[in-house]
Amino acid sequence: SMSRTVSLDKSDELGQIATISGNGDKDIGNSIADAVKKVGKEGVITVEESKGSKELEVELTTGMQFDRGYLSPYFITNNEKMIVELDSPYLLITEKKLNIIQPLLPILEAVVKSGRPLLIIAEDVEGEALSTLVINKLRGGLKIAAVKAPGFGDRRKEMLEDIATLTGAK
Repeated sequence: SMSRTVSLDKSDELGQIATISGNGDKDIGNSIADAVKKVGKEGVITVEESKGSKELEVELTTGMQFDRGYLSPYFITNNEKMIVELDSPYLLITEKKLNIIQPLLPILEAVVKSGRPLLIIAEDVEGEALSTLVINKLRGGLKIAAVKAPGFGDRRKEMLEDIATLTGAK
């Protein structure tokens, strides 16, 4: 097989190659080429088959994404979409399992005073820690959500470091 590198600057060439990848469909080819130009060399492109719609849709997401959901449905902020949306949250990133609330109290008090939400990314949040977070969320005093850290073992540590770097966490 023959392979060669194509410069991201050569739109027409990129479009032709992407059109071939899209079974000869020029619209798909141009959309792929545009996506490649927008995300650059470091970006990631995910292609998904739509459920029902024949429309071609391109969504550009800045930041990062990982495949983990909220640890409790009580963290949901948008019941219609069943999702958690937090606006400019503080992040608490830890490799530890959080099951007692005591070490978190000073952080939670500072977060409540600030009025900003908090997203906890931890190996796990369970027991007393999880129930205390949920109760305070339901009471309305604390805008919060917790998710399990992505990955496993050494990979998890790397991913948490990546999240910290990307978000400017310390």
